[in-house]
Amino acid sequence: MRKILALAVLSACAFCSTTFADQIVLKNGDRLSGTILKSDGKTLLIKSDYAGDVTVQWPAILEIHSSEPLHVGLSNGQTVVGPVTTADDNLAIATATQGTVTEPKAEVKTLRNDAEWTTYEKSLHPPLTAGWAGGANVGFALTRGNSQTKNLALAFTAARKTSNDDIILYTNSVYAANDAPGAIPATTANTIQGGIRYDRDLAKRLFAYVGADFQTDDLQGLNLRSVLGGGLGFHAIKNDFTTLDFLGGLNYTRENYVTVQRNFAALSLGEEFTHKVGMSTLITQKFYIFPDLNDTSQFRGTFSFGTVTKFSKWLGWQNAFGDIYVTNPPVGKKQNDILLTTGLNVNFTH
Repeated sequence: MRKILALAVLSACAFCSTTFADQIVLKNGDRLSGTILKSDGKTLLIKSDYAGDVTVQWPAILEIHSSEPLHVGLSNGQTVVGPVTTADDNLAIATATQGTVTEPKAEVKTLRNDAEWTTYEKSLHPPLTAGWAGGANVGFALTRGNSQTKNLALAFTAARKTSNDDIILYTNSVYAANDAPGAIPATTANTIQGGIRYDRDLAKRLFAYVGADFQTDDLQGLNLRSVLGGGLGFHAIKNDFTTLDFLGGLNYTRENYVTVQRNFAALSLGEEFTHKVGMSTLITQKFYIFPDLNDTSQFRGTFSFGTVTKFSKWLGWQNAFGDIYVTNPPVGKKQNDILLTTGLNVNFTH
């Protein structure tokens, strides 16, 4: 009698665990029970008690049965919430306010349980202090003996990306000196650049941006160049490996040289390209031209190219090349300023 009661209790427990678990049925007849976590309309992730997280191709699913409410995102942009069942290749969502809502499985773009929905909501509106990623680059060289020089290159970048906007911060500097007695000039390079930009998506491929850039260069006699501007950008290519953006807008430039000061409005025309090579190397390239609206024969152009190769999650090696061209520098100064740096890259996320 005791054995019969024990078997009955075990059977009841097994029945309850199956009854109160989510379940999917595949077209080949296989069944998976557990907790449905999320789906992007291509795959579905279910956490199984015996197999852990299992990813299933969405077209291979015949039936879905959830014991807890799911947040179902539809192709029309609507999200409905409730336990989900399937019938005749349709999803039936038992909502608390609209009754049962039936939609074709092909119209379902996303599925999320409560925990995944909370995470998704936070990703849409993260606090300003969260979601940052970037890196710091450090390069140093020193010689003594027949030559006495030192060179220090520093750079820092940080970006905060959400589903619909980006904030980008950057700064870099190069300092070099010839310490040999009587060397002229004793300082052979001393330049600092920095800036901030904010992008906001207006449509799938269209975005607006505003930004500010600043630069000093002792050897060019540039005390400070300030560039404030904004405009529109277009994502010509945007996927997990490659992005290509074209941007156009207006800016106000204020240049304070040792011998002259200039203030003028200018166009901002440029393109930005990034590409991942394998899983460890990132290539970035930017080209901009800024025609002076007061005198169209004068302009400033900038070009940059860089690579970062990761050795580990937080450490890598970076190379960066930059060229700034000015058509009308102060008398006695050259039109081009070229920067080339290389060194360690330390990555961070927050």
